[in-house]
Amino acid sequence: MNYAAHAAESGAAPPEHPVVFFKTPNTVGGPDDDVAMPRGENAKVDWEVELGLVIGSTASYLESPEQSLAHVAGFVVADDLSERYAQIEVSGGQWSKGKCAVGFCPTGPWLVTPDEVDHRDLRLRSWVNGDPRQDSTTKDMIFDVEFLVWHLSQHMTLEPGDLVITGTPQASASPAASRS
Repeated sequence: MNYAAHAAESGAAPPEHPVVFFKTPNTVGGPDDDVAMPRGENAKVDWEVELGLVIGSTASYLESPEQSLAHVAGFVVADDLSERYAQIEVSGGQWSKGKCAVGFCPTGPWLVTPDEVDHRDLRLRSWVNGDPRQDSTTKDMIFDVEFLVWHLSQHMTLEPGDLVITGTPQASASPAASRS
């Protein structure tokens, strides 16, 4: 829930604080790697394009959001896959249950350094089997990159190589784009 239009499409008020969940390291894969679908007849796999950022130097208790970019090695495109049955219906409120299947975070293929791109206005798009599903920009983020890194550093130590994915935009307007 880090994009205003996504919150609106979900019928939710924008959050006052960033929503945080964890994905285990074995969820990260390449952009063209196979993803093993979870077993079970109730599996409801869903997709979300996201701006990812890779931490380049340790960030702990940063004094302000303005210090954040000094700790970012670069930006990547990530796909936050979720198995919604486990995430929502049998989670006990713990989203990670439906987010941690092996390969559930295809990432890349490029890492772009902060000086190469304006992360405040990046276009994010996704397709599923050739059908467009999402098309938005990072201008719609509720909590920007600098705030997210600063906020996370107040609760955990971010270490070099950590991947932070920053939320997903709304679905496209086409009927084929509705998500579970």
